[in-house]
Amino acid sequence: MTDTSFDQPFSQITVQELAKRLSSDQETLQLIDVREPQELALSRIDGFVNLPLSEYEQWSEQVSIRFDPSAETLVLCHHGIRSAQMCQWLVTQGFTQVKNITGGISAYSIFVDPSVPQY
Repeated sequence: MTDTSFDQPFSQITVQELAKRLSSDQETLQLIDVREPQELALSRIDGFVNLPLSEYEQWSEQVSIRFDPSAETLVLCHHGIRSAQMCQWLVTQGFTQVKNITGGISAYSIFVDPSVPQY
């Protein structure tokens, strides 16, 4: 998962759009947070499934079983870099509606919900 060349297309979603989607149709969304467990202990958004990139070997073969490749999938990290890597990988696995949350949880805390701690 170290290849950072983004030759496969995936979309971006702002934290404001994320907040709107979470308040309206969360049931139809697949939410993945790729941050490390110690980061989740500091700050989190409810509803996200944690798949830490450092534990890729443990969860990579389960992704297409645990998640629907045709469902809308939103990916979160701290600032949007690791989640972009995950989006790229998901597209190579056949996921068709992958969206990177730009700015990550940091932007979410600044622009949407200040009660979500910064770190």
